Amino acid sequence: MLGIGTSLESTLQQWSKPASDTEEAKCENALRMIKKAIGNSEALSKFNIKFIPQGSYHNNTNVRLNSDVDIAVKLTDTFYANYPEGTTRNDFGNSESSYTFNEYRNSIEEALINTFGAESITFGDKSIKIRSNTYRVDADVVPCFEHRRYDKSGSYIAGTEFRTRFANNQVINFPEQHYENGVGKNIITARKYKRIVRILKRLRNRMKEEGYDVENIPSFLIECLVWNVPNQYFNTGTYTDDLKGSLVYLIQNTSTFELCKEWGEVSELLYLFRSKYDHSEVNKFLREAYEFVF
Repeated sequence: MLGIGTSLESTLQQWSKPASDTEEAKCENALRMIKKAIGNSEALSKFNIKFIPQGSYHNNTNVRLNSDVDIAVKLTDTFYANYPEGTTRNDFGNSESSYTFNEYRNSIEEALINTFGAESITFGDKSIKIRSNTYRVDADVVPCFEHRRYDKSGSYIAGTEFRTRFANNQVINFPEQHYENGVGKNIITARKYKRIVRILKRLRNRMKEEGYDVENIPSFLIECLVWNVPNQYFNTGTYTDDLKGSLVYLIQNTSTFELCKEWGEVSELLYLFRSKYDHSEVNKFLREAYEFVF
């Protein structure tokens, strides 16, 4: 049971709110400096590069102060592609590039070091981390190529793709579609979607403080879980009612793989449980979360 010293509904109401509005200027400063650093790079000046904000701050589901900025720095001139079965790049008029992803990432790293200094940079497996100061927040910069998912007509859906630093694993994301879909569901549910996301994130954080093992339940996963809750489970009355109904639905429908195998990420372009996450681990967390609160 959640020991909070006040009514559950009052706590959930507080938990539904964004962490702070005062961080916006620092976040914007970080974004501006990243764009300037890459814009000053001679090695990158010949390329078309798109900056795509992503993560909890951009999606307005952040629940802690000093939220970091997460930005994908996408090269659009060179791309990875998935083609329909039985076709190759030749069928779509594409040719192989001699420019490698490692070369691109190295140029991004050099540009950031020149602006922020080597002492402010940490090289992670997926991102380049820039430490904060009094002027800007922490930032995660993700160098990536454009990812194109082609259909037989020659049209494609654009996302991002990169290789991890240490294991060279392929990572594909669709951050722009994630953002657009999240905004749409939030409007339809009278802003309850993102409020319930924040509540569940803060609940996970409280459980972690109490010694629960929630390391395999990242913020992104929580956004995707609540995304898969049907809209009629929101605005049922109180925050308590919405949270209880959402958890019951999620617990029931993650109990077997068959019930949730068609669930997607918020982008609705990648499956949630077919490779990235384990439904049984998620179900365990959800049952523990329900018992923790109710």
